[in-house]
Amino acid sequence: MKSQQIQLLLMLALVTLCLAPPSSQAITPYNQDFEGLVQSDPTALEVDGWKVYGNVYDPLGAWLYGYGAFVAPNDGFAFSQIDINQGGIEQGFQQLSVFSDYNNADHANGNIVEANVFQEMPITAADVGKTWKFSFQAKRGNIVAPSTAFAFIKTIDPNNSYATTNFVLVDLSATSVDWDGYSLSLTIDAGLIVGAMPHLFQIGFYNTSTLYESSGNFYDNIVLEIDTVSDVPNTLLPGSDLGQNYPNPFNPSTRIDFSLEKAGSVELSVYDVAGRKVANLHQGSLDAGNHHVTWNGQTDAGAPAPTGRYSYVLRTANGQTSRSMVLLK
Repeated sequence: MKSQQIQLLLMLALVTLCLAPPSSQAITPYNQDFEGLVQSDPTALEVDGWKVYGNVYDPLGAWLYGYGAFVAPNDGFAFSQIDINQGGIEQGFQQLSVFSDYNNADHANGNIVEANVFQEMPITAADVGKTWKFSFQAKRGNIVAPSTAFAFIKTIDPNNSYATTNFVLVDLSATSVDWDGYSLSLTIDAGLIVGAMPHLFQIGFYNTSTLYESSGNFYDNIVLEIDTVSDVPNTLLPGSDLGQNYPNPFNPSTRIDFSLEKAGSVELSVYDVAGRKVANLHQGSLDAGNHHVTWNGQTDAGAPAPTGRYSYVLRTANGQTSRSMVLLK
């Protein structure tokens, strides 16, 4: 499909989304072991609500265009397929295979095709404060480097050109040839219900590939449920409240809001996934009330922090609390 045709389809899809009336349906639990779907039916994943979206980047990583969202195919040539005999007793007979969009001729041009396969639900006020956990099992397929594979929870804002506001990832590029379990979680905050149109919540899988390299992994026993263990906001530090940064993911800067019931000494710092302090955003006394800081994506040494997942930690005399954020470049 030519780039101009893909861009036209994207424009039409966005117009359709903008014309659709806001949904009152909140995020709902979901589970799928793929045993009840008809493996030979090309619409099986479509009927189950799966969608796909593609992004294309040049070899240096610059975004070129996107296309979708479309219903998920079940044909073995693009994005997704129900496969058989890839599981054990726990996985049963049928599994979900996710791979690149090999129908996109930009593979041959050396461009990077990002293929997303996902479930999507609107976010409503009823979801605020709930922590949703996305669990699944995964097994390595025929993926080879430089192809990559990830699982994700994502939120997007249709009121702001469908900007991504949360992006929680697990890297499955080197997952085992044996089945293993994984889980992701995200707490819905009040910032995700602002605007005329409902923000969207997505769970799913994506991969990046080029030059028709193999990129497939297998997934099964998918569950989306309220996390009853961690369904307490990570901000319940006595005497303070730590908000989710916005935007998230971000580039080049993001804002972090927090509040204090009483005046006192406060430290707010950023850490990488290895637990190393990257930047100190505030250290010292603050009055009671609402406060905010901005992180410009740089380390204390003034160097740009690399793309990745970070934690920001608020410490007071009563203890500490943290949230996570993603820096994208």
